[in-house]
Amino acid sequence: MSAPGISRTRQMLQQGETSVTEHVRSVLGDIRDRDGDVGAFIAVAGDEALVAAEQADARIRELGPAAWQQTPLLGITVSVKDLIQTEGLPTTRGSLLDNPRPDIDAPAVARLRAAGAIVVGKTTTSEYGWSASTVCRVAPATRNPWNLARTAGGSSGGAAAALAAGLCSASLGTDGAGSIRIPAAFCGVVGYKPSFGRVPYVPSGAERLAHLGPLAKNVPDVMELAAVLAGPDRSDPDSGLGSLDAPREARRLRVGWIEYAGTSEEVRRVSERAWSVLAEQGHRLERIEVRCRDIYPALVDIVAATEAATTAPEDEERIDFGRLAVVRHGRTVSGATVMRAEEVRHSLRTTLRSVMDRFDLLAMATVPVEPFEAEAIGPTWAADPGDLLWLAWAPASYPFNMTGQPALSMPAGLTRSGLPVGLQLVGPVGADDLVLSTALRIEAELGALAPAPVRVTERML
Repeated sequence: MSAPGISRTRQMLQQGETSVTEHVRSVLGDIRDRDGDVGAFIAVAGDEALVAAEQADARIRELGPAAWQQTPLLGITVSVKDLIQTEGLPTTRGSLLDNPRPDIDAPAVARLRAAGAIVVGKTTTSEYGWSASTVCRVAPATRNPWNLARTAGGSSGGAAAALAAGLCSASLGTDGAGSIRIPAAFCGVVGYKPSFGRVPYVPSGAERLAHLGPLAKNVPDVMELAAVLAGPDRSDPDSGLGSLDAPREARRLRVGWIEYAGTSEEVRRVSERAWSVLAEQGHRLERIEVRCRDIYPALVDIVAATEAATTAPEDEERIDFGRLAVVRHGRTVSGATVMRAEEVRHSLRTTLRSVMDRFDLLAMATVPVEPFEAEAIGPTWAADPGDLLWLAWAPASYPFNMTGQPALSMPAGLTRSGLPVGLQLVGPVGADDLVLSTALRIEAELGALAPAPVRVTERML
């Protein structure tokens, strides 16, 4: 049995169809029995999750339906990406290197638990989240439940695959250059990168690219999670910055539609279903191009310099060989080069702010290609880490980390080969509610995808 979404799980618990303990025991059993082929989890909760479930059952017996008034996620099973600190579960960060961070809940995890959610495990990531596939040295590659020969994407690939395989009701991920939205698109779930600073990220990164956000089976679930996660925290000096622009109302919207180079015919065909939906809803759409010089090289230099700064030469034998190529490039990047990359980021922010004066939202395919081989870090032309093209194949993702804008990927449908395609919506900084509400209305027309079949088609044995 697959774990249902948040609303259905809550309904089951409120109507007495199951207890929280029974539900959590079932989910943990499913992870044990069915995750072997997918590889979504690197660590699974045991007694601590069952103790939390028993406490939730006691609360329900005492308060009845009122139990959900202060704890809206009571009894909901949640997975947490292995980059995010959790009390009681190991955090390896996808690496053989030691993790010196304290064994306490990050603010976002603490907020989920306070709302009643039950953490059932840690999901697999690439080392330190460096690549947009989920391949690392501490666990097998995470595979796509829609086709186990293909990648789940990354670096929150375990989070998206766990949802698609029905092994939890919600997931918590991180997104430094597309790491929530890319796997959400590949696995047919909803992934939301809030405006930078809207959800506290602890410890925060000096490059100021990383966002923390939820993945779920549908837009209403993501909206519910977003409400729990948002808000400043004193441990993240950037938190609270995610509301700089005035929110915009969901009226007749001006939507800029972008198609990036390299978009396959199948991805175009499926993603443009959303064009028809938006047009039928009365919104005004226009095909546009957004030009800014050298975005990808600037991203590479910023990321590589950051990775090099946090990696000692004596650690090289234990780090991922792909990430090592990035680290070694970072050691060649001068301070002047980093400043030039920051100038490119500033130019991009200026350009997109001007674009967002003309449009309420941007829409596009989240990823221009279908999922590639599970063991690869990118399509064939970008699969050699030494070429530093590890994210060049996903040009719709990283620009919006560099600008801090809210972005959401939602399923647009399936290709003829049965693989999901994601639609991405992007708003101005602070217009998260507009992105979410528009996605809700699109989903009502397109419908959510059926559960992934966890197919073994084309699997490389």
